[in-house]
Amino acid sequence: MNSKFENLKSNVQEIIDLIAAKNDREANNKLLEVSETLDEMIDFAEEDEEVREITRYQVLLNQLHVKINGEEPVDGE
Repeated sequence: MNSKFENLKSNVQEIIDLIAAKNDREANNKLLEVSETLDEMIDFAEEDEEVREITRYQVLLNQLHVKINGEEPVDGE
């Protein structure tokens, strides 16, 4: 489980770095890629702790999406 989340952490850091470099297009592309990975991970999650960790990343990605696109979050997200 640890290596999956280490990879996610690295990918999220890359998104943050792209935002800092004002490379919003690349940041958004990477965000979409990581979101798809999270969707796949949650489909195959076996432990509650795994689901909680994936959910934390989903919330973070939602916040990064808002930061990149300047949109308000959708209710319930």
